[in-house]
Amino acid sequence: MNQTTKIYIAGHKGLVGSAIWHILERRGYSNLVGRTHSELDLMDPVAVRDFFDTERPDVVVLAAALVGGIMANSTRPADFIYNNLQIQQNVIGEAYRHKVSKLLFLGSTCIYPRMAPQPMREECLLTSALESTNEPYAISKIAGMKMCDAFNRQYGTNYIAVMPTNLYGPNDNFDLVGSHVLPAMLRKIFLAKCLMDNNEEAVRKDLARRPVQGITADTPFSEIVSILNSEFNIQQSKLTLWGTGTPLREFLWSEDMAEACVYMLENVDAVGGNLVSHTSKHTVPNTNFVNVGTGIEHTISQVAQMVAEEVGYKGRIEFDPSKPDGTPRKLTDPSRLHSLGWHHSVELRDGIRWLYEWYRTHLIKFKG
Repeated sequence: MNQTTKIYIAGHKGLVGSAIWHILERRGYSNLVGRTHSELDLMDPVAVRDFFDTERPDVVVLAAALVGGIMANSTRPADFIYNNLQIQQNVIGEAYRHKVSKLLFLGSTCIYPRMAPQPMREECLLTSALESTNEPYAISKIAGMKMCDAFNRQYGTNYIAVMPTNLYGPNDNFDLVGSHVLPAMLRKIFLAKCLMDNNEEAVRKDLARRPVQGITADTPFSEIVSILNSEFNIQQSKLTLWGTGTPLREFLWSEDMAEACVYMLENVDAVGGNLVSHTSKHTVPNTNFVNVGTGIEHTISQVAQMVAEEVGYKGRIEFDPSKPDGTPRKLTDPSRLHSLGWHHSVELRDGIRWLYEWYRTHLIKFKG
């Protein structure tokens, strides 16, 4: 790649896609292409083909996907498998038909078995059953990664895949129902602190940005408090989170993930069924994908405490064991990526602090 290479980032407004876009811009890449969902429906094969016919990108980053946490995956399984398969089929297919020189596919570590040996190495893919709460999404991501591998083996393409651990960062989804664990937890703890402080203004500003369960900034405050309590267990002196709090999770700052993606674009190619790094001079044989993570894990309870400390919430945090935990442990082994020349730089406590600062600055425009 050079700075005039035309790079299409599918999902350029999302958590990782937006971070990749900004990093490429900072490095002088001047020919970036993106389309919002309203401008291009990636589930529409005719629209996707027309887009590739018109734009003819040299490189494609497939960061667009339907994503969500346990609740979203549990209640919308058909959406998660159908939408993601359709997006992948359209974008990867048109990338091949239009002879793009390189494609980077973003997957997820949920592709690994529920009871995978820890830390999870790439070799454990498809060795046992998946976690049931996100199986449809995981199957779609396995299919996308395998599609890239199949094109490489049959047609000699340069399609590589990255499997990130749990991501968080700027432009995250803070929806109380559909978002991933850390952003949802941060928002719940923030709202609990606002209730504890009787800070009605902050609650209303939060809801003005992201209405919840039909309540908005204009809803009577007593009704807001009632719904936050009954639907989300957010109270003035106590907050209840899903599960037991014991599952172990690894978290990666989204801009670290974006740095890893740009590193792979600039320095690693799929050659003859192998991944070859032009920087470290290392070759990983018989693969087209790598884990992207920190190799460091915390319990959900520990993460909740870190968030509470950052937000300044002094109330009780309890857990509801009647709700699902998901996979007991999901720790990646990032040694394959390390061998190719990349390591993470942001630790979780720093990331939580930055995320909270970003949330307050960009979402609620509130200082207090």
